[in-house]
Amino acid sequence: MTEIEFGAGLWNFATYVDRYATDGYGEPRGTLEQIDLAAQVGDIRWVDLNFPFTPGVTLEDVKAKLAEHDIKAIGITPDIYLREHMLGAFTNPDPAKRASAMARMNDAANVVRELGAKYVKIWPGQDGFDYPFQVDYRELNRLAVEGMRELASGHPDLKFVIEYKPREPRTHMYWGSAAKTILGIQQMGVDNVGVLLDFGHALFGGEAPAESAQLLIDHGLLWGMDVNDNYRGWDDDMMVGSIHQVEIFEYFHVLKKNGWEGVWNLDQFPFREDAVENAKLSIRFLKAIARALDLLDEDALAEAQARQDALSAQRIIQDALLSSMAADR
Repeated sequence: MTEIEFGAGLWNFATYVDRYATDGYGEPRGTLEQIDLAAQVGDIRWVDLNFPFTPGVTLEDVKAKLAEHDIKAIGITPDIYLREHMLGAFTNPDPAKRASAMARMNDAANVVRELGAKYVKIWPGQDGFDYPFQVDYRELNRLAVEGMRELASGHPDLKFVIEYKPREPRTHMYWGSAAKTILGIQQMGVDNVGVLLDFGHALFGGEAPAESAQLLIDHGLLWGMDVNDNYRGWDDDMMVGSIHQVEIFEYFHVLKKNGWEGVWNLDQFPFREDAVENAKLSIRFLKAIARALDLLDEDALAEAQARQDALSAQRIIQDALLSSMAADR
């Protein structure tokens, strides 16, 4: 089996609140406890950390805890999507709010340097709009692109990745698709901004995740990934492979075909499930995917694709995928 490095967003091991269970689905967990839980999974060697850390936790605390478990930071995700920036971080109509978001992201960039992480992950969840006529679209585009350009230009030694998503919490998020994000990065004219492709966000947006991956690779912009699953109607952040097993197989096939190398990173929200077991089962499935990629008859698949022979292609991928899953019994 191909050697794979696994990671997880640290929020996989947090507890959550929604608009119904406003008292939460469990007692709050701090950054250090979340790292301890990530270590219990056994296969996780990388974590993406929210910034700022939970109250009372210092950068030195985080360094020590990561070292204790021989885990590395893959990315730092600044929280530019909370109440203060509910009208946006880059596109907020209030210059002071835009400035405070920029300060938070600059601080996150410094943490990336301190931890030796691979990138600053930008998830501008509040940048966008909700209603027709709410915004001037040209101005929204200008603020989003110029703000990201300013941030990246201020840290030419670092990489930044934009995690796009079609909607939620806004009804229309600005960075809403692979294609729109590529166009925005081209407008920026910088070489240190790429894309983190969240498998579930591509599903949720009506994309074929494998096609989105190929598009981003062709533009040299696929710099990271998050994997999960959903029913396509919402960003459910479910266990990997619980719904779209064939599509996630195709997604990783595209990555392998293009020689893409990177961490297979979990992004899941187990509201009611045990967080450690949830991650273990996801990694179990991902290991089956890796075995299936080794078993896949690439020549036969290429011939079927050259004919656009859907039935032959399905038979070939079923042989590999189902055999790989049985091998774990």
